[in-house]
Amino acid sequence: MLKFLHTNRTILQVLTGAFIISFSAIWVRLADVPPETSGLYRVFFGFLFLFVAAFWKKEIRLIPVKNLGWIIFCGVIFGLDLLFWHESIFFIGPGLATVIGNFQVFLLVAIGILFFGEKIRPRFLFSIPVAVFGLFLVVGVKWAELNPDYKTGIYFALLTALCYAFFLLSLRKIQHDQNRPSLFYTLMLISFVCTISLALKMALCGDPFTIPNTYNLFILLALSFFSQVLGWILIANAMPKIRASLTGFILLLQPALSFIWDVLFFSRPTDLLNWIGIIITLAAIYMGVTGNIKKL
Repeated sequence: MLKFLHTNRTILQVLTGAFIISFSAIWVRLADVPPETSGLYRVFFGFLFLFVAAFWKKEIRLIPVKNLGWIIFCGVIFGLDLLFWHESIFFIGPGLATVIGNFQVFLLVAIGILFFGEKIRPRFLFSIPVAVFGLFLVVGVKWAELNPDYKTGIYFALLTALCYAFFLLSLRKIQHDQNRPSLFYTLMLISFVCTISLALKMALCGDPFTIPNTYNLFILLALSFFSQVLGWILIANAMPKIRASLTGFILLLQPALSFIWDVLFFSRPTDLLNWIGIIITLAAIYMGVTGNIKKL
C-alpha cells in the first residue's frame, strides 16, 4: 500500500511539472523579444533563482569530473532544445510547436526498450499508436499545402523533439548517479552551461541581448521561474523513481495543454477534428500511465 501511494505521488509530481511547463510556449509568445533572447533569459534568470536556492541550502561544492561532463552535455543539449523550440513557436505557434516537440516520448520508449531493459505491457504498447493518431489529428495539416516558413517551423519542432529526448535521458542519468550533486545545484549548473551556450551563439550571430521594457522583463521572469525552475524541479526530482518511457509518456500532457492554451489565449483556428485529436491524446496518456511497465 505504501509503495502504491509513493508511486502515485511520484506520478502526480511529474504531472504537476508537465502542467506548469505547458505554459512555457505561452510566455514565449507573449514576450516581445526574438526567440534566442527569450531562451537566453529563461535559463539565465533560472540560474539566478537556483543559485539563491542552492546557496541557501549550502549545496554549492566541487563535483566529480564524471558528473561535470554529463552536466555540460545536458546544458548544451538543452540550449539546442530551447533554440529550436523557440524558433518553431515563431513559425507555427505555441500549440503546434509544443505538440511536435513532444514526440520525444516515442524516442524515449524506444531507448527504454533497447538500453534500459524495459518490457512494455500490451496496454502501454497499444497507447503509443493511439497517441500518434491523436497528435496527427491535432496537427490537422496537409504537407503539400504548407508554405515554406510553416515547414521550417515543423523541422525546428522535430529537432526540438530529438534534443528534448537526449536532455531527459542525460538528466535522468545525472539523477541516478550515487555521487550526484543536489537537485537545485544540478539544475543550477545545467542552467549556467545553457546560458553560456546560448550567449555565445547570440554573440556570434549578432542577436540582441536587450530586454525592451518592464512588461517583457516580467514575462521573462515568469517564464524562467515557472518553466525553468519550478516545473523542472518537480519533474527532475521524480524522474529517478519511475522508468524513462513512463516519464516521457506522462509528459505528453504538456503538448495537449499547450494546444488548449493556444486556442484559449491566441484564438488558434481549431475545428472538431482537432478537438477529437486532443481527447484521443489525453486518453492515450491515461492508458500509458495506468498501463505501467516493468523491467525484464
